[in-house]
Amino acid sequence: MTEDLQTRRQRAMGRHVTTFYREPVHVVRGEGVWLWDAQGRKYLDCYNNVPHVGHCHPKVVEAIAAQAATLNVHTRYMNARVVDYLEALFAKFDHGLSSAIMVCSGSEANDLALRFAQAVTGKTGLIGTDNTYHGNTAAVSQLNASKVPIGGYADHVRKVPAPDNLAPVGGSREGQGAAFAAHVKTAIAELQASGHGVSALIICPYFANEGFPTLERGFLDEAIAAVRAAGGLIIADEVQPGFGRLGSDWWGHEKLGFAPDIVTLGKPMANGHPVAAAVTRPEILEAFQESFKYFNTFGGNPVSAAAAHATLEVIEEEGIRENAESTGAYALSLLRELAAQHDCIADVRGSGLFFGAELVVDDAPATALCDGVINEMRARGVLLHSEGRHDNILKVRPPCVFSRENADLLVDTMDNALTSVRALA
Repeated sequence: MTEDLQTRRQRAMGRHVTTFYREPVHVVRGEGVWLWDAQGRKYLDCYNNVPHVGHCHPKVVEAIAAQAATLNVHTRYMNARVVDYLEALFAKFDHGLSSAIMVCSGSEANDLALRFAQAVTGKTGLIGTDNTYHGNTAAVSQLNASKVPIGGYADHVRKVPAPDNLAPVGGSREGQGAAFAAHVKTAIAELQASGHGVSALIICPYFANEGFPTLERGFLDEAIAAVRAAGGLIIADEVQPGFGRLGSDWWGHEKLGFAPDIVTLGKPMANGHPVAAAVTRPEILEAFQESFKYFNTFGGNPVSAAAAHATLEVIEEEGIRENAESTGAYALSLLRELAAQHDCIADVRGSGLFFGAELVVDDAPATALCDGVINEMRARGVLLHSEGRHDNILKVRPPCVFSRENADLLVDTMDNALTSVRALA
């Protein structure tokens, strides 16, 4: 990115608008797992989950162009596109999840999910983790960990300690599920005592922003049982783990083995076109529609629906889930070999094409080292970023057309970057 563009961007969008890397990348073109900058340099994209089936996938591009050239209207007109898509989407779900409202972003979907739960339960109390992110609306920002809302967190929100590999809740990996559930039960008791009651527990079933800890199937069972006993619903935020990113399962909640009442979708749903959804059971949607007047002008417009449907078809036609499973396992094996060569890699973990390595030096989270490696890899033509409570986890979450050859390049570059940055420390 040129200095002139940086200046113009800050003037137009604000001084604190975020960019990745010490030297931001001015991207001008993408294809598959590759991005090109304004100088023509090629980068391996190991981070962007939005282009789920690859940057500028021809089938998705064609679907958008063809529908835009035919018709695009707001959602109070009848059009078969959105219904066709939703019926195809519902076929990927179990647990009676067969109704939805389409919106434009994951933030909107999560905001809507909270209102679904309030409508059904008549309660307002919410439970999330203490190191999460669910979007940007006023309601969901109450759940986010990065910045405290003006005036502090609302009294109807309770945050419980997030699970972790190296610092597990309760002190041990084996007892972490029970310890997590105990904190949820405490939150329930506090919400009931304060008069808010419990409307929902909202979690990412991969605990992605928490650092994607390694959790056994059934980890949430005790916590979920407690929430349901208190009359609350379970919201699974699938914006990051959904659509087969974690491997053979379509959804993160399948991998963890629980049945959500509401599922929220976003980012990769239409390969980058702004579309999202809150999916639920018909009776929950009915309760919401009786309690709230809601209309979304662009959610589920024909162009968005065409993009989403094409993306869904590509996932099936090109074996995207199967590729995530096999390539992800291969990449993890390479990272484990790398960990044997670099003592700063304290843990390697992941599932499918969502994996990473946690960096620790002198028994402390290596936040500065992680930042240095990320920027060194950017300089070497590989884009990734960090995650976790201390931003000391190298987070890899590429388009799901990522190959074994791409994984080789990623890990070779990471090896060289770790060596280079540590030599300068």
